[in-house]
Amino acid sequence: MSLDRNWFTETSSQNGIAFSLHIIAKLHEEQTSFQNIAIYQTTEFGNLMVLDGYVMLSDRDNFIYHEMMTHPVLFTHPKPKRVAIIGGGDCGALREVAKHSGLEQIIQIEIDERVTRLAEQYFPTLCESNHDSRINFKFTDAIQWMANAPTDSLDVIIVDSTDPLGHAEGLFTTDFFRDCRRVLDSKGLLLQQTESPLLHLPLLQSTHKFMREAGFTSTRTLQFPVPVYPSGWWTATMAGDNITHFRKDDADNATINTSYYNSAIQVASFVLPNFLLEALPE
Repeated sequence: MSLDRNWFTETSSQNGIAFSLHIIAKLHEEQTSFQNIAIYQTTEFGNLMVLDGYVMLSDRDNFIYHEMMTHPVLFTHPKPKRVAIIGGGDCGALREVAKHSGLEQIIQIEIDERVTRLAEQYFPTLCESNHDSRINFKFTDAIQWMANAPTDSLDVIIVDSTDPLGHAEGLFTTDFFRDCRRVLDSKGLLLQQTESPLLHLPLLQSTHKFMREAGFTSTRTLQFPVPVYPSGWWTATMAGDNITHFRKDDADNATINTSYYNSAIQVASFVLPNFLLEALPE
């Protein structure tokens, strides 16, 4: 990361790329027990949250990521009632999940409470549902929480994690996915963000492998754009035993408000280019 002449730049020497946004001001910075959190005001993308030098979200384009990390999996499960979000401290995924009126229980497990408190201050629209009576916040280690969670107690798990570095690396393992499989009921679904297919294909491949090793019989990857993330092209991978099911009529008739997601986008997002079809399991 560098900040030079009013530009924030996230660099990736490993991939030989960099991404920059023009900055008006630094609004906040602090070091928590877990990470460095910085908030910037940009000229074109609104407020920007950066964790340990890596872009997490901007006002302008976060809706794409948050909608695609939530609605596809919720409309794939036949009748979700109990949902857990791992990470997602900015509460954008939480807001989208809470739009589903049929849900009865929503648990948000975020290790760093300061991410949520700063989101409430600098990204208030993402936190509009934080006082929903169905939501229970857990500011704790999600890996340990999942290891201790009751068997068959959830319908959907959404892993809205940071890059697989440091503590978050444990969210991309067979052991963690095995705990998720145990905690999900027989129709349960897991969705994990799986980075850029262009830059991080080995991670995407290993995620499929680890999910299947953990007992999920089927895995599928969906794709969507995120302009502020490396390469601008992102994925999430879904695991379960019946992930071809899609409640299209429910998606078409839902009263939820979305800016990117619709039923046609859901179908299209699972159509992968040839190099991914060749690289990922059927």
